[in-house]
Amino acid sequence: MGLWMLLEGLLLIANALAILNEDRFLAPRGWSFSEVSGNGRTKTLKGQIVGLIYATQYLRVPLIILNAVIVVVKLVSG
Repeated sequence: MGLWMLLEGLLLIANALAILNEDRFLAPRGWSFSEVSGNGRTKTLKGQIVGLIYATQYLRVPLIILNAVIVVVKLVSG
């Protein structure tokens, strides 16, 4: 139960990062990729977090597949 719950929690965090919209949420707060990469601040913590957000947005299709696998496993195992 411990490792499975940890994996589900990580999947939920990845889903939360994947649905963040740049125009509505990230850019007004100064977290757009163009602001971070344009100034050469990709090595900072803020740059790393923005890079992580964009990586999860780029990998939406594998996230959808992983979500479907989790749902099927939950349905089968109860």
